[in-house]
Amino acid sequence: MRGTKFLEVSLITVCQLLALSLWFSATAVLPQLRSEFHLGALQSSLFTSSVVMGFILGTLTSAFLGLADRLDPRRFFALCSLVAGCANILILVVPVDGVVVIFLRLLTGMCMAGIYPIGMKMVATWARGDTGFLVGLLVGALTLGSALPHLFSVALPLDWRLVMVSASCSAWLAALGVLLVKLGGTPGRSPRFDPRVVGHIIADKPLRYAGYGYFGHMWELYAMWGWTGLFLFRTYQERGLENASVWAALTTFAIVGIGALGSLLGGIFADRWGRTTITISAMGISGFCALITGALAGAPLPVLVGVCLIWGISVVADSAQFSSCVIELAEPEHVGTALTLQNAVGFFIALISIHLVPLVADMAGWWASFAMLAVGPVMGVIAMARLRAMPEARKLAQGRR
Repeated sequence: MRGTKFLEVSLITVCQLLALSLWFSATAVLPQLRSEFHLGALQSSLFTSSVVMGFILGTLTSAFLGLADRLDPRRFFALCSLVAGCANILILVVPVDGVVVIFLRLLTGMCMAGIYPIGMKMVATWARGDTGFLVGLLVGALTLGSALPHLFSVALPLDWRLVMVSASCSAWLAALGVLLVKLGGTPGRSPRFDPRVVGHIIADKPLRYAGYGYFGHMWELYAMWGWTGLFLFRTYQERGLENASVWAALTTFAIVGIGALGSLLGGIFADRWGRTTITISAMGISGFCALITGALAGAPLPVLVGVCLIWGISVVADSAQFSSCVIELAEPEHVGTALTLQNAVGFFIALISIHLVPLVADMAGWWASFAMLAVGPVMGVIAMARLRAMPEARKLAQGRR
């Protein structure tokens, strides 16, 4: 049984990473696109942010229609991977500096709503007292995938067309692979469409506080991932470091990539010590790092990079545990919808903080912009502490709050 579980969870993780390459590839090729097609700041930002906006739209639609619980998760995942791969490869035949390419990126993001939360739901069917670790494994793969474009930009300066074709082929391979997945149990399914389900989920107080914790986490996570590289690049430039862009990319890869280890360790410890224990601890550490990182621009490089690495571990160590809370607190037949709804609101919040960081940095410096992100962990700690005090928290991690 353990061998079968390991094989199936590994297959789900690989399929998700292959499908999400469509998201990661945009970051890797954007510098080439800007250079070749002379893209302006607006078009460049839309090329990446339209995927996030599409994901938000897709998750809201999926949550309202209850698709994550009413459809077979493997077929839903496969269909979304297939459509997303087609939308991505069509970029090769449309003007890159036009409106159509933004629509295609938006469609790709919408399809991600049938991949990321659905992968979590499929993994959850194999959970036997180790939900935190299994979901942590999935989020760890996502984290590593998010870090890889920083490495590729230095080590593999491939033609952007080849990258896009490879990403689409990866998504199609994921669509085939996920159909071979066996589930660890029968996932809960809604017998019919009921838009009131979303209202019931929102009205569920323990689920709501788990969501508040996740929203605080998302306020910090993607903004930190998105802007640490530029912060380090400018810091290295001011120090007169040769090849500042290369060193910034490599350092950012390490900072984001080490979060995969944080996600795995967070899952292991949360299963043993409790979900709220780990989320509160991780947000306390990451919030402190957010407060001091910007002020360390002039500190010795080992100190600056060391704090950034701690931030990279702690900022994502709690991520999977919010999803694990939803899996354990929600009604079995509504788990997929609850996960999808949580993702929708969380990524909308992340989109706001991502755009605020550079504005605040220009007006008040990097310390202020990063310190602003600490608001999220503070609010998250409060929310998870309140969840911990509820009797329903005994459902978490087999009674380990």
